[in-house]
Amino acid sequence: MSHSLEGDRRTSVSASAYTEVDRSERFQELKRRHRSIVFPLTAIFLAWYFLYVLLADYAHDFMSHKLWGNITVGLVMGLLQFVSTFAIAAIYVSYANKNLDPLAAELRDELEGGAR
Repeated sequence: MSHSLEGDRRTSVSASAYTEVDRSERFQELKRRHRSIVFPLTAIFLAWYFLYVLLADYAHDFMSHKLWGNITVGLVMGLLQFVSTFAIAAIYVSYANKNLDPLAAELRDELEGGAR
């Protein structure tokens, strides 16, 4: 059985080759690196998001406190949700470019090169 990889070139790769790569130490390292950034960033974002939701639900006086004009703490925190989402995406992209993509490219090249 073979699978077709799409990209710059089409290559036929056997299922056993995928199994071999999946069991390799370098692929396990790639997965470890991925988890080492994804889980902490997810935990931080969810904690921040749920803090915002809980404050909005239970701390009305705090969230409705006016900072300047009609700008409230709740509005600023809500807008910071968007800022934090983009910041987390930027952190992940930077990390992936430096720590994940090179190893993934090596593994892909070996897998595709080995099928030829």
